[in-house]
Amino acid sequence: MSWMDRLNERAELMGRMMSAIGAVNKPNTGFSGANDLRVAATRCLSCGHTKECREWLDAHPEGAAHAPAICPNANLFKEWTRYG
Repeated sequence: MSWMDRLNERAELMGRMMSAIGAVNKPNTGFSGANDLRVAATRCLSCGHTKECREWLDAHPEGAAHAPAICPNANLFKEWTRYG
């Protein structure tokens, strides 16, 4: 898989995860929020649980209260869902 394919795959998974748990459009705005988003993207890109992530997302088409424990961004996404 090329680095661009991997980047696209991870962006798709991260977006699906954020949608599934209700964190879309919830991160803080401004410098801290932008930095948190970069950190989350980097964690996702480096994650070794792509297969498990996709399987979890496929098993939760209606969403879930929180990200699975395997998600390196679970705590950050939990914080984001508090905004709104």
